[in-house]
Amino acid sequence: MNNIKVNFSIKDLENLTGIKAHTIRVWEKRYNLLSPDRSDTNIRNYSLTSFQKLLNISFLNNNGIKISKIANLSEEEIPIKVREIASRAKVEDHAINALKMAMINFDQVLFYSTYNNLLENKTFSEIFYSVFLPLLNEIGLLWQTDTITPAHEHFLSVHIKQKILLNTERIQLLEPKPDSKTFVLFLPENEIHDIGLLFINYQLRSKGYHTIFLGESVPMESLTDLLEFFDEVTFVSYFTVYPEAKDIPKYLNDFNELLLRKENTKLYLLGKKLSEVETISLPKKMSTFNSIENLVKEL
Repeated sequence: MNNIKVNFSIKDLENLTGIKAHTIRVWEKRYNLLSPDRSDTNIRNYSLTSFQKLLNISFLNNNGIKISKIANLSEEEIPIKVREIASRAKVEDHAINALKMAMINFDQVLFYSTYNNLLENKTFSEIFYSVFLPLLNEIGLLWQTDTITPAHEHFLSVHIKQKILLNTERIQLLEPKPDSKTFVLFLPENEIHDIGLLFINYQLRSKGYHTIFLGESVPMESLTDLLEFFDEVTFVSYFTVYPEAKDIPKYLNDFNELLLRKENTKLYLLGKKLSEVETISLPKKMSTFNSIENLVKEL
């Protein structure tokens, strides 16, 4: 239990649940929904049980139940009501909350049971788009605001990667289309955030394309070897942290000169780093996409 976060500030709760700190204070005072401990200087300190309860309250409130009615429910009735509504309401919201709890507690069993419940009504791709992607976006912000530690982020990332790899493995032995072009998926040097790239690889494979997944931190020069083996190559990369915004124009120019000289070569780019660069004139063989879904639609 030493690795489990058991104490939360009101700012932590705001970041984790999306409920404003002011609203949490009002709910405490008016409805006695939470009972935080207080320090000698009157700073609120919330338990893991309080965090879980607030997630459930948020879920019920977002599904149309007034806070005054939630306040009349007993401690035992609140999770029962959540399960009742989750069975017929927007299951994604409940799943995201459950996965947050799994992350905070490093609870593998909760992660897998939540995932398996989703699989009863959704495909893996639907789960990735509607649950994993929104959750990962939230987790990135939580890490930046020190609400969670890198260990929490890694716990969640590793388990999501496992699901992508498992689903990719199931289709890996399928022969690509006879006339399929080759997609080479890589991350630039020092870039290690590969979940998006792994999922793109899965989507490409499921559509019958030939893919070569090179993964994280690949030197640009080493990609030239691929051009000796394949006539038509589309490179795919994801800029999450690297290159630095100031270095992106030079990187793209160098890439164009080194790797896109052959006729049937392209580069597809995604990642939040691209949004930090003012509009730049891309070489004609390069395309940027603001989401994985939009890239997949292009195929």
